[in-house]
Amino acid sequence: MSDTVLLARSGSAARITLDRSRVHNAFDDALIAELTAVLEAVARDDGVRVVVLTGNGASFSAGADLHWMRGMAAADAEANRADSLRLAKLMRTLNFLPKPTIARVNGAAYGGGVGLVACCDIAIGVEGAKFALSEVKLGLVPAVISPYVVAAIGARHARRLFLSGEVFEAEHAARIGLLHEVAPAGGLDAAVDRVVHFLAKGGPVAQREAKQLAQRMAGMTPESAERVDAENAGLIARLRVSSEGQQGLSAFLDKRAPTWSKE
Repeated sequence: MSDTVLLARSGSAARITLDRSRVHNAFDDALIAELTAVLEAVARDDGVRVVVLTGNGASFSAGADLHWMRGMAAADAEANRADSLRLAKLMRTLNFLPKPTIARVNGAAYGGGVGLVACCDIAIGVEGAKFALSEVKLGLVPAVISPYVVAAIGARHARRLFLSGEVFEAEHAARIGLLHEVAPAGGLDAAVDRVVHFLAKGGPVAQREAKQLAQRMAGMTPESAERVDAENAGLIARLRVSSEGQQGLSAFLDKRAPTWSKE
């Protein structure tokens, strides 16, 4: 248990809940560290067969916290690189968790929140949930989460969404592969419980091997992901301290449009 992440058990299923509903479960240093630690703990727990990840309140996760972004905007390239590597470790830990994972997407998922959804084996979202990869509007790119988002939706859809930064609905997320299923507001838990039921019938060793098999056939291993993470951390650090990135972050924090934005 922590200040920003809740862990609950129901039989062999562990539910991990992002608990910063006041800021739409946005990431900061504490949430990143605590979620990584909780995921590592459930990975070691032989009593856990399935992991469900969700958010408290109206949102799944709004991505980066405003105050965290303000600090990163003022930091140098090396501090930004270290910050990006911590987020990359979180995504890598979730993606390669040796147990089946389900994203219970209870509301909006933006930026890094989309990354969490993409890292889970199965994603079920509530009808009306909205998604966006809007980093380009800040003069940035979704570098850290890109391997997992591209693996989930394919390069073609990723190119559109990385470039446009547009908001899209749950139904579109399902069409492109980010979600496996869209459930009505009152049916989200039933949809998740149904998948948990089927997952409980599989052999845990076979499921771990099956997950690794699918990832290996797609060319993704923990070692290759770590190498890509190092490259992407350098990229995001460079963009955050660039003139365009500084302007975009400043405009966002000041609630105004950057100079390049056209109506």
